[in-house]
Amino acid sequence: MDTLKHSDIFSRIQPHEYMRRFIDQQVRPDGRLLDRFRDTLVTSNVISTANASSMVRLGGTTVVCGIKAEVCEPNLDLPDQGFLVPNVELSPLCSAKFRPGAPSEQAQVVSEIIHQLFSNSHILPLTNLCIEVGKAVWVLYADMVCLNYDGNILDASLLALVTALRQVTLPKTEIATDTMTAEADSNEKVHPFDMIQRYPVSASYCLFPSSDALLSDPNDTEEGLSKDRVTVVMDTDGDLLHVYKNGATSLDVDTMKICFDRTRKRMEQIRHDFLQ
Repeated sequence: MDTLKHSDIFSRIQPHEYMRRFIDQQVRPDGRLLDRFRDTLVTSNVISTANASSMVRLGGTTVVCGIKAEVCEPNLDLPDQGFLVPNVELSPLCSAKFRPGAPSEQAQVVSEIIHQLFSNSHILPLTNLCIEVGKAVWVLYADMVCLNYDGNILDASLLALVTALRQVTLPKTEIATDTMTAEADSNEKVHPFDMIQRYPVSASYCLFPSSDALLSDPNDTEEGLSKDRVTVVMDTDGDLLHVYKNGATSLDVDTMKICFDRTRKRMEQIRHDFLQ
């Protein structure tokens, strides 16, 4: 008992030294090896009132994604494409580190990363959301709400979104010529993304100071102690989509190669377990 108390006190007073002693033994305080990801659990259709939904548990981080669909006018420059609007919510309910009010900077950054990922990679055919060219399209509002925060919100949010997108069901809709309004047939359903074979999978890492140890899937404590973080996104065909990095230090070629190798293994695991 005394040993546990001393360990807890030490970790609070000298968190960097506490972590370093574990990392020197090639292990982390939660028992994981440096390259290990936390246990992942994915559940579909958790919100009955949404057009699609999912829940992802990544270690201590839990994210619920709900997708609601609405009809709107298309962009004039892209008359045959619908919209995907992702939004990540980090509230005080998931962690005391977040405050009520306007979205936190971290939530805005993660939302924008996901938005840019789908916008730039063209992995999601938004033409599948077209009802009638130049007149009406679907907009999918994807809200990813964190219920419990313990780091690596990007990986958990992206996996929750991808899982929900695979389940999206829309009513078959046509434009009424007399009123020029969209009319839905509640009896006939459309699955706009049934034929998608490629999905994005992200894997995040942090670089621990002094030792430059690369930690896969960092938890909240590890993120707070790290000097650099990097996320690699691959699709389920193994193609590299994006690399995101924050921190002032540039990563050498060997470190990035390790990130790519670990991400490929993580992608294969996620594809096998959840995206088949």
